[in-house]
Amino acid sequence: MSKTSNPRSFKSVLKTGTAAGLAALMLAGATPLMVPAYAAPVNVQAPQVPSFSGVVDAVLPAVVSIRVQSDVQQTSDDSNFSFNGRDFDQLPDPLKRFFREWGMPMAPDGRGGPHAEPGPRGGPHAEQRPRRLRPTAQGSGFFISEDGYIVTNNHVVSDGQAYTVVMNDGTELDAKLVGKDPRTDLAVLKVNEPNKKFTYVNWADDDKVKVGDWVVAVGNPFGLGGTVTAGIVSAFGRDIGSGPYDDYIQIDAAVNRGNSGGPDFNLNGQVVGINTAIFSPSGGSVGIAFAIPASTAKDVVNSLIKNGSVQRGWLGVQIQPVTKDIADSLGLSEARGALVAEPQADSPGAKAGIKQGDVITAVNGEPVKDPRDLARRIASFAPGTKVDVSVWREGKSVSVKVDLGKLPTEDKTADNSGDDQGSEERSAPATEQALAGLGVTVQPSDDGKGLTITDVDPDSDAADKGVKPGEKITSVNNQEVAKAADVKKIIDQAKKEGRSKALFQIQTDKGSRFVALPINQG
Repeated sequence: MSKTSNPRSFKSVLKTGTAAGLAALMLAGATPLMVPAYAAPVNVQAPQVPSFSGVVDAVLPAVVSIRVQSDVQQTSDDSNFSFNGRDFDQLPDPLKRFFREWGMPMAPDGRGGPHAEPGPRGGPHAEQRPRRLRPTAQGSGFFISEDGYIVTNNHVVSDGQAYTVVMNDGTELDAKLVGKDPRTDLAVLKVNEPNKKFTYVNWADDDKVKVGDWVVAVGNPFGLGGTVTAGIVSAFGRDIGSGPYDDYIQIDAAVNRGNSGGPDFNLNGQVVGINTAIFSPSGGSVGIAFAIPASTAKDVVNSLIKNGSVQRGWLGVQIQPVTKDIADSLGLSEARGALVAEPQADSPGAKAGIKQGDVITAVNGEPVKDPRDLARRIASFAPGTKVDVSVWREGKSVSVKVDLGKLPTEDKTADNSGDDQGSEERSAPATEQALAGLGVTVQPSDDGKGLTITDVDPDSDAADKGVKPGEKITSVNNQEVAKAADVKKIIDQAKKEGRSKALFQIQTDKGSRFVALPINQG
């Protein structure tokens, strides 16, 4: 074969690209074409893992951003403004003309000053214009009905005069405030669009939510609009000190400013909780967020829609936790319930016969775990409801029938204020007797009621429990005392009954509380 035939053979092979053509070329004695071989790109067959996309696609249209506007008053006095120590009248004429031309606020003489809202041609009548509403807050919310009811946080909308709801597709709608409840930090808005049906979501069943369950948080962090983060339920029953009804779900999803009022969904697209607070030493998310449980939100929201407010039952007693020491001093088998430090005058509890030193152990047969549990249970009843309150009194269980009242506007409901241990330290004259084993020195009170504490051993259990000079011991084991001998007599009796601690009622300027002190050495 001639050399001139080789190019034709190569062209033939390149053209046909067939194995037969290449074989023919090799038989013809031509040098085969060397084609480099490339490795295939990486292609991993990943295992199937859960995705939140299905949940997000379903719920995202129901979640909204909320913009709040209010009438913000001027916070500064125009007449006190100065430029580096020079007042308006001392400014050069060009600067005076600039402020007058561009709508700066009025000086005392009616001329433009430097604090008015910027705007073209404010002129000498700028102060007479109607005050405009300004954006003051933003948060999140979600539809719970197709006719436009929206749930959010009270702290998002509390100071607003106008509300704008921004849907996921960018649609902006005006909304009206239906009602709000500061005690649970919940509020309801309403969008009035008769011809529109909104995508809405439903509440999850609290009993089916478990620690470790996935949750998807959707909201408006930092005003960015619909944003999705995910995490798990970290804990239940968190008390963050925001009020007597604290019972938050803790989640570890990334929740930031602007997420307030936004929902946390389970994988069925149901609302598990409503984001209301975060723990954040840095100001941003550190993975600890707190949400209002669905069961709490559902009841409050229904009441707000129906009545515009929430009416709660009221027992009217000041309570504190039952510690193990207190339980031992009262003969209780376990540290549960709520210890009554003081019934409020003329309250339903006082009228029914609940007394200082009673431990409320159950309501309508349902055990009470602690003061917060009692507060929530009582608040769940409507005013006027008759409830059966079980109390532990003088070593036995007693049933008390109570007609609940209406919770006053000022929050006087059952709380933990009995734990307050602060009091002003005061000096006192020489004491009558030292109760050395208890670590306190006392003398009869000037009013003849109780014993004034004049000194506390800093190394004693009393000091560890916060007992301070100036406070009064008014009773021991629910028996009134007027002198140190009364205390000794009661303690001796408790020892005979095999008790290792006694329950001291301590009166301060801020109210009454109970402290259990060891008596094995007293």
